[in-house]
Amino acid sequence: MKQKSGIGSFSKNFWTVIVMEFLERGAYYGVMSGLSVYLILFPENGGLGLSKEQAGAILGTIPPLLYFLPIVSGAIAERYGYRRVLFFAFTCMIFGYTFSGLSHSYFLVFISLVLMAFGAGFFKPVISGTIARSTNETNSGLGFGIFYWSINLGAFLFPLILVPYLKAISFSYVFYMAGIIGAILLIINLFIYKEPEKRASSRNLVQVFKDMLMVIKDWRFILMIFLYAGFWVLYFQMFGTVLWYVKDYVDMTPVNSAVNSFLGLFVQNPSWKFDVVHVTVINAGVIILLQLIVSNIVKKWAALPTMITGIGFGTLGMGILALSTSPWIFILGMVTFTLGEMTTHPKFISYIGLIAPADKKALYLGYSFLYGVIGSSIGGFLGSRLYVKYVDNLHQPATLWIILSCIGLFSMISLALYNRFIAKKMTAGK
Repeated sequence: MKQKSGIGSFSKNFWTVIVMEFLERGAYYGVMSGLSVYLILFPENGGLGLSKEQAGAILGTIPPLLYFLPIVSGAIAERYGYRRVLFFAFTCMIFGYTFSGLSHSYFLVFISLVLMAFGAGFFKPVISGTIARSTNETNSGLGFGIFYWSINLGAFLFPLILVPYLKAISFSYVFYMAGIIGAILLIINLFIYKEPEKRASSRNLVQVFKDMLMVIKDWRFILMIFLYAGFWVLYFQMFGTVLWYVKDYVDMTPVNSAVNSFLGLFVQNPSWKFDVVHVTVINAGVIILLQLIVSNIVKKWAALPTMITGIGFGTLGMGILALSTSPWIFILGMVTFTLGEMTTHPKFISYIGLIAPADKKALYLGYSFLYGVIGSSIGGFLGSRLYVKYVDNLHQPATLWIILSCIGLFSMISLALYNRFIAKKMTAGK
């Protein structure tokens, strides 16, 4: 009997986790879209009054946890059950987000956000695992496509619509919103989500660390991940230095006027205003609109050269910010950077599948997100220090973007050399 492959082929549990992913990513990106600015604003302006170095330490710790924890949490979920792990994850989110809103010191906010990161890190593999178990060979491509769209839709709608209104009252309300979403997710887990059919698995925590050691010994794989992570050092500036730059240097009045002129065709006296949280909206919105088009253009291109091309677009996008403080130049830079992200990352996933040993493809794909651990940790700490030195102290924002662009250029050149002297030999040896 032929299996269905369209929208109607998906189970209730599939759509349940799609809703859960949309809500969880909306809460996460809703917080992250303005967190770095909230951390450094003076208390009289509604912030915590932390230094940029302290904010950079938070930004250099939370995302790496989110990328690293699924290595361990996936094995725990397989052993103890998805619903139990989700219960733990949502409980951590509820308390982590809520206490972040209630906390007013560096230490308490740091610990609260770490708790939130544990929740998100345990959530990620369970949701992707449920998608995998709720689809088959005929509809898995469409299923994961819907899954990735739900991520970007949450990252787009929450900062665009909800966060600016809550932030206008107090940024603490953004944390409370995320905590309430955690509670909603907990209810969904208790009453709607169903434990997927368990598949045989021999992986436990001991095996996880054995696998980790084996992957780390593959120096070619680790080198490629490290070189590729240079692009993600740039990406994670979207949650730190880029937001500070917009707040300090970019006058969005022309954008506000243009948008309100357009909205005036439909409503009377519109008063839309660009907020720093809308920076991440640009990224998610461009992906929603153009990802399918870009993927179709590059689908037949070789993986590693396409990755290098994408990093080139990302590097160009970062370099464009050095040209002017014009809001239109800023938006052009963000759109160009996102085009680079859309070009390079799907091909990166494809490339891992090509170079991984035939019997260990799933394992290598699982560890491929180490790029995020490296990129976000370096990006958070390095970005904040560069901003303090070149923007706050020397008032040279262009220098900051040129330095960051050089990191992207290094990533491009080093991957080109990798392709020339290492990758081709690996392919030839297969």
